Amino acid sequence: MSLASIQTGKHYVWGGNCDGWHLAASPNLSVIQERVPSGSSEARHLHKKAEQFFYVLAGTATLEVADTVHMLKANEGYHIPACVPHTLSNQHEQTLEFLVISTPPSHGDRENA
Repeated sequence: MSLASIQTGKHYVWGGNCDGWHLAASPNLSVIQERVPSGSSEARHLHKKAEQFFYVLAGTATLEVADTVHMLKANEGYHIPACVPHTLSNQHEQTLEFLVISTPPSHGDRENA
């Protein structure tokens, strides 16, 4: 157990210009803070085992889940069960910052959808 922040978390880059920081990582739980610049997005995918909860800290997330688009603002979240196709993007001017909580961890459990 330890204090977690983007200053102490393991950093990685995805999509060429998006940042992620591992805040908690165990065999059963992953908590990641991510930053997505305007105009960036992830590829549509699903997780066979992991369910995820996205929680917006700043900005607006466009979250397409099973062909339905949801706009999440700061202090709003969305739960995605396993095996449900989804895509997160930032279609707004402000940088998007959010938490993604996965159980079990989603790394290695991703398939294009």
